[in-house]
Amino acid sequence: MAGIAGNHTRYFSNFLIVSHENGGILDLFKFLVFNDQESGEKFLECSGVFQENLLFDDDAGGVTPAHRWVIVASIIVRKIIKAFGRPMEWAGYVVEFILNLLSLNGNFLGLLWRILRGNVVIPERDSETFISAIGHLDGRIDLLKGDSFSKEISQPDFGKKAWKNRALMDLCVMASKLAYENAKVVRNVVDLHWKMHFVDFYNCWNDYQKETSTQVFIMCDKSKDANFILISFRGTEPFDADDWITDFDYSWYEIPKLGKVHMGFVEALGLGNRVNTNTFQELLQAGRNVKQSSNVNGHSGSSKSYDKELVPAMSERSAYYVVRSKLKDLLKEHPNAKFLVTGHSLGGALAILFPTVLVLHEEDELMQRLLGVYTYGQPRVGNRQLGRYMEAHLEHPQSKYFRIVYCNDLVPRLPYDDKTFLYKHFGICLYYNSLYIEQKVVEEPNPNYFGLRYVIPKYLNSMWELLRSLVMGYIYGPDYKESWESFTLRIVGLVIPGLSAHSSVNYVNSVRLGKMRSVEMMSL
Repeated sequence: MAGIAGNHTRYFSNFLIVSHENGGILDLFKFLVFNDQESGEKFLECSGVFQENLLFDDDAGGVTPAHRWVIVASIIVRKIIKAFGRPMEWAGYVVEFILNLLSLNGNFLGLLWRILRGNVVIPERDSETFISAIGHLDGRIDLLKGDSFSKEISQPDFGKKAWKNRALMDLCVMASKLAYENAKVVRNVVDLHWKMHFVDFYNCWNDYQKETSTQVFIMCDKSKDANFILISFRGTEPFDADDWITDFDYSWYEIPKLGKVHMGFVEALGLGNRVNTNTFQELLQAGRNVKQSSNVNGHSGSSKSYDKELVPAMSERSAYYVVRSKLKDLLKEHPNAKFLVTGHSLGGALAILFPTVLVLHEEDELMQRLLGVYTYGQPRVGNRQLGRYMEAHLEHPQSKYFRIVYCNDLVPRLPYDDKTFLYKHFGICLYYNSLYIEQKVVEEPNPNYFGLRYVIPKYLNSMWELLRSLVMGYIYGPDYKESWESFTLRIVGLVIPGLSAHSSVNYVNSVRLGKMRSVEMMSL
């Protein structure tokens, strides 16, 4: 089987790659119905415990019919997304151009008037006035106001009860939303609106996708003697096919002692390429503290050789190494500061994986200054072993990792959670239903999204959210009035429940309007 030989034999490592590029519909049918090994090998690549003679043997604990259905569904979805990848990209350019053309010229009537007068403002991509589609869904840029919020956000020891600190949660959700904008917009919002200090914005390399597809920005609460440093990763962009393919990917790579980690998210951090799975071992090993000779997975030699050969090459390209290097400099510059990591969607996955790799690399001094990780609509990143390992580092002496989930959001239910793929959430989950009632739970309701008992409630809930969007401004005030772009996405949500629930609008509203309730209740 491919992956048992060739360039995958240098290290003994466990991995499972679910590929959508190879094979056709007939191969999928044979694999799904007959568990045909030859067809399955076109889509599944493995090593380690998932050996060839086990993978297609139901009696040996391999892929069962139920698991094959999940694999086939994932492959079909990814094939469809890939087929529409270029049209999605073109549509994104057109949609964002039109949205900015309208907003810069006073919307439709204003644009007509400017056309008649001959002074139409033409949007310029990457300028300080060009706003992303996410930004048009939710135009709010200011943080919560009030003396109590200003006091909470300026206290360096506000991590003790961080999940009850609305100012901190609000800052993180707004920063995770802001990460979708270009560098000039981010700088203006941080410096001029939030009155904080913008550090830098990074476009980082994904070697598997062969493009700079990972974005992250760093800021501080002030330029001198800062109390905190905030790192915000960009999430799934609505018109980026590669981002959505990554979300629906089920491939994993096993890091010894840590557990199984989502391969696509590790690639987004710039720490490997599935074309040659040895690169995961090499790059993950490269960042470890040089304390002793390495003898991991059959490879012996000094770990210094990794640092000399690989880290310099990746330091200007990899999101993980770029951010880690800058973070170390900032923590030296601000000796009293701690750091936060946040992100929405795919950005949330990168936000929790960043400290995970810090733990792997034995960056104890950095981890001691971690104040918290806040993720919004985050997909699963690994298996239960990984969760248990990280909980030991993030739960004591206080909880530092908080996973916020809104109602029927589809993305936190990905990748599929079962005994083949082994994906499990961990950390504290703050779940908000469509009435913005907060519950502290282990797992959100309907964890795999496809449960039949939830089908009708999901569609009813989408109808309620559409109607609610029309009156939000009247009920909660002008700051909560939804844009026509957001209303349009709610209509899409009638067809695909859970897609519109992923919007950052819902997460900002949940943080600002959320009320705790100790008893469980349905989404609506």
